[in-house]
Amino acid sequence: MEKYRIVLASASPRRKQLLAQIGLTFTVCPGEGEETLQKESPQQAVEKLSRQKAEEVFGRMPDSLVIGADTVVACDGNILGKPKSEEEACRMLSMLQGKKHEVYTGVTVVWPAAGRAEGQKFTFHECTQVEFYPMCAEEIAAYAATKEPMDKAGGYGIQGRCAAYIKGIAGDYNNVVGLPVGRLYQELHKRALV
Repeated sequence: MEKYRIVLASASPRRKQLLAQIGLTFTVCPGEGEETLQKESPQQAVEKLSRQKAEEVFGRMPDSLVIGADTVVACDGNILGKPKSEEEACRMLSMLQGKKHEVYTGVTVVWPAAGRAEGQKFTFHECTQVEFYPMCAEEIAAYAATKEPMDKAGGYGIQGRCAAYIKGIAGDYNNVVGLPVGRLYQELHKRALV
């Protein structure tokens, strides 16, 4: 039984599925702010973006517990967000193929606090290492043409067709999908929020 009305500040169908998977009842209200990456570490970037989303939605729904999340892929010192075109998806996949990279998801939770209009909050990030098998140019182009990469950090979905090119992962699989729900639940539970 949830103590607060839970709101997911994300339009991601994958995050919605993951949150439902752990049995939480929630509504969806995506953040409306602009996502911009500065010259930051991947950890700082995902924490900042998740905080912005959660705070913005909490400002509209201050009686709720709001969960904001953001995911990026980091490879060879480059932060990869969502590709804006098939060509950009191909560039990202070319960078990732045959190598290991990291997937970072930042999560921020904001909930009501007596006398504090901004509420209480906590933020954390999770990191998972993913290794790709080598991909030839034709395989990369064919995958990009499916449009599956277009709304996904790093230009791929580990739970989709790209599974054919995943050699291995070290860490939380759900983090790569978009939300480290095990850690999120544990963080909520230890604060007696669920």
